[in-house]
Amino acid sequence: STLFLDEIANVPSSQQAKLLRVIETGEFERVGSSRTRKVDVRIVSATNADLGAEVEAGRFRQDLLFRLNTIEIRVPPLRERLEDIPVLVPYFAEQIAASAGVPLRRFGDDALARLARRPWPGNVRELRNAVERLLLLGGGKIISAGDVDRLSVLATFPDLVAWERAQGSLFRGSQATSKLARRSQ
Repeated sequence: STLFLDEIANVPSSQQAKLLRVIETGEFERVGSSRTRKVDVRIVSATNADLGAEVEAGRFRQDLLFRLNTIEIRVPPLRERLEDIPVLVPYFAEQIAASAGVPLRRFGDDALARLARRPWPGNVRELRNAVERLLLLGGGKIISAGDVDRLSVLATFPDLVAWERAQGSLFRGSQATSKLARRSQ
């Protein structure tokens, strides 16, 4: 089987030692147990951090890095591959519409262009969340650049439902507020 360790750079040093031991010996003990268990897993790890720099700073074990770094695949951040946005947005939209039970809306070329101008510090996860918000809050069948602009405004308000009640919905004709309120309960 495969074990995926996301943001491996954030693993505390005390846990890094234990993880290294499991990788080297293939054995571990569950918390509260004295019984040693065998494990045979392939480990895939990911991080946004520069692990070499983390090793130099003393925050990541060099021996663990050597064990994990069998094959390194560097995926550039979204801001370095903005040409992927027109492919990722419809993919996320289909996924989200199916799982959230909201209507699938098409993203206009102007909306895709506007999304491509954003810096995306949160990378692909931030893009996925933006697509979800646009699907939930968009009023028309096609998401426009104006919808993307309103998304930027709404993202600054932590209590969207209360703000929309006070200001009147920026997304006229949508049922997003009630859907969003139900999802947050």
